[in-house]
Amino acid sequence: MYRDYEHTIVITNRGLVQGDFFEQMERVISLHPHAVILREKDLTDEAYEKLAKRLLREGVICFLHSRVSVARHLDCRKIHLSIPALAAMEPSVRGNLRAYFQEISVSCHSMEDMEIAVKYGATQIILGTIFETECKKGLKGRGLAFVREICHACPVPVYAIGGINMERLPLVIEAGAAGGCMMSGFMRYTQTVE
Repeated sequence: MYRDYEHTIVITNRGLVQGDFFEQMERVISLHPHAVILREKDLTDEAYEKLAKRLLREGVICFLHSRVSVARHLDCRKIHLSIPALAAMEPSVRGNLRAYFQEISVSCHSMEDMEIAVKYGATQIILGTIFETECKKGLKGRGLAFVREICHACPVPVYAIGGINMERLPLVIEAGAAGGCMMSGFMRYTQTVE
């Protein structure tokens, strides 16, 4: 089993956590993942900002998910966006993302998505869905050949998402990815670090 968490990105989902979210995040952060993407799409901006403020104090690399105004208000220089979110932005904002953010993570599902993301300053790509996953039941994974194809063409690091676990992580890395993203594996993680 692959135990190198430095190649993983944590995708948060409070709904999967049994117990206190911050206690869970402390356990997960103690594994030293590459970064955290604070997803929590269901929250209002105000509630999201409160959660983000607390998580940002943990000293982990943290990307705020789609909340550009919250990120700017908290002076968080890392943002995660989707292609539809990029498309919906005012052209003046979209064209100046790199002026606002040091790191821009973008979810991509095709070569075209990746090219659009890179055009607008993406510093990393979250590529999915690679393997079938619980949160997208019935959606067939795109597989390792897809990872290879995108990684070969992409000038920025690619992190695979969708059914990634510590057994599959070396497979996506061998296919050219910088690592993988996990949600349920981290949100349900129960062990303590030795």
